[in-house]
Amino acid sequence: MHPMPIVTIEAAEELLAVLADFLDKSEATFALIIDRGGTIISQHGKIPDSTDVTTVAALAAGSFAATKELATRVGEAEFSALYQQGSHSHLLMNAVDDDFVLVTVFGPKTTVGLVRFYSTRALAHIGTIIREAR
Repeated sequence: MHPMPIVTIEAAEELLAVLADFLDKSEATFALIIDRGGTIISQHGKIPDSTDVTTVAALAAGSFAATKELATRVGEAEFSALYQQGSHSHLLMNAVDDDFVLVTVFGPKTTVGLVRFYSTRALAHIGTIIREAR
């Protein structure tokens, strides 16, 4: 595990800009960057008022950790992405690196393929910002 990055105002603004661009291009609703323990590093977008983002982050971290163990059981070091499909909302979680995860919430107006496509560039930018912050 790497040291937690010191997120300066500049780094925070860069992360928000990356998330805003990602959401705009992918047509997703909401995105957050969390550490593997569920701490929110950055978030952007619109999530329903009744949703507790802190709980979403904690549950996403737990789900990603469980998936990592499942990957180990089938001979993989880790699955780099986890997709959850619902009737109205979908969730895609992507590993940024060994310590951070990008969680994206999107609805039926977009597709998982579009979100995955634009998440690739967003993940690279987020990774660079985090490495520089370390």
